[in-house]
Amino acid sequence: MKDSVKDKLESLIKRYPTLGNCRESVSKAYFILEKCFRNGGKILIAGNGGSAADAEHIVGELMKGFKKTRSLSKEYADQLNLIDKEMGDFIVKNLQGALPAIALDGHPCLSTAFINDREPLLSFAQQVNGYGREGDVLLAISTSGNSKNILYAAVVARAKDMKIIALTGSKESKLSYFSDICIQAPETETYLVQEFHLPIYHTLCLMLEDEFFDN
Repeated sequence: MKDSVKDKLESLIKRYPTLGNCRESVSKAYFILEKCFRNGGKILIAGNGGSAADAEHIVGELMKGFKKTRSLSKEYADQLNLIDKEMGDFIVKNLQGALPAIALDGHPCLSTAFINDREPLLSFAQQVNGYGREGDVLLAISTSGNSKNILYAAVVARAKDMKIIALTGSKESKLSYFSDICIQAPETETYLVQEFHLPIYHTLCLMLEDEFFDN
């Protein structure tokens, strides 16, 4: 881990000393995500309620610039201009580099169709089944770690040889059992757990941006 990336993690612990026990799990989660994106993979993110909002938030930080401009590479810019100079110039000036991420709550037509036809608790699992590939990552967010629809998605992800990162509260849970790494926020009350989840995933997004977009 390069120094500038490590600094983001240390800044998290400095601002939230209570998260000191999460340093190792956040670091391990970062390396799983870095390897995924380095190898051309993607991250699928699942959560309910406020955690669904967190899933959408994470996608917003990964799929466009967070703190950095994320300029396109010269090779990609040249290819765009070769296709159409006028539109290519406009695209190059405005498009940003992205790390592929999909929030599984954000497909109401698919979700409601599946819920209407099949088992509602398998809506996330169906999307993991369709989108997921070996080497991808499922980021499973559950303050309790025992949300049934999240657990079913994790089982499908495991069967597809995906990596699983869990973001939960402090209690041991079924989700922590299924995950490759579980980041356990040091609280049990739902809203307090969620208050820690945000700085944790912001830090992961900052670390990844610093690794992949060093401009």
